[in-house]
Amino acid sequence: MVDHKPRRITPLKKPLLILLFLVLAPLAASAVRYLWLGDGRENWQTADRSSAGLLPAAAANSEAVIRVFGARTVRWRSIFAVHTWIVVKEKNAPTYTRYDYTAWGEPIRTNGFAPDGRWFGAAPETIVAVDGARAEALIPKIRHVIENYKFRSYGDYSVWPGPNSNTFVQAALDAVPELRAVLPPTAIGKDFPYTGRWAGITASGTGIYASLAGYLGFSIGWVEGLEINFFGVVLGFDIRRPALKLPGLGRVGLRPGV
Repeated sequence: MVDHKPRRITPLKKPLLILLFLVLAPLAASAVRYLWLGDGRENWQTADRSSAGLLPAAAANSEAVIRVFGARTVRWRSIFAVHTWIVVKEKNAPTYTRYDYTAWGEPIRTNGFAPDGRWFGAAPETIVAVDGARAEALIPKIRHVIENYKFRSYGDYSVWPGPNSNTFVQAALDAVPELRAVLPPTAIGKDFPYTGRWAGITASGTGIYASLAGYLGFSIGWVEGLEINFFGVVLGFDIRRPALKLPGLGRVGLRPGV
């Protein structure tokens, strides 16, 4: 006699299936967007890297400045990820200083591009913006992290799971928890455990995290919200400034602010 009863999904399988759907569906939507609309960059080698007009001329702005910008990476990688970088300027300084962490040459690149330049044709977005006395007080901490960053030698850069450009920027932000700043979920590599610690208190001091070498992990905290790292892509939500954090699509909801 044949048993025609439907097979039941075990209690463990159901949440795993839901998690996979929540991870894969946004990635699929981002892939469709890329394949259907493209990213507007025909040849990344000759793509526009000029200023996007997000910063005034340094000489015209006497205040100290901290900015973190992010823009979609090139080619198919833009489906998943953004590249982030740091810009600082002390009070009355005549120029900005831009720091990138790249896969070519010495990983830490200083002033290799315009401070608010397009990333191989992709317009940047502002992730962190601090000016005035507050920026002036925090810039030394950022510079100290950059000058003493562990992964600064040829060959240290690793696209996945890190350390990459987003790991570098996350390390700088972690040094200034007063910013209460969080990189977007599309900043692949931000969860790489650059300190060597795979678990502990989040840099903001408002939560906890665990990471399996950057491949799998989670964080939960008032500043960080809830984030699940699934092989580099991040799924979660922010309660403090309500928003969903979706792989490929990024943050959907209120802007993070500072």
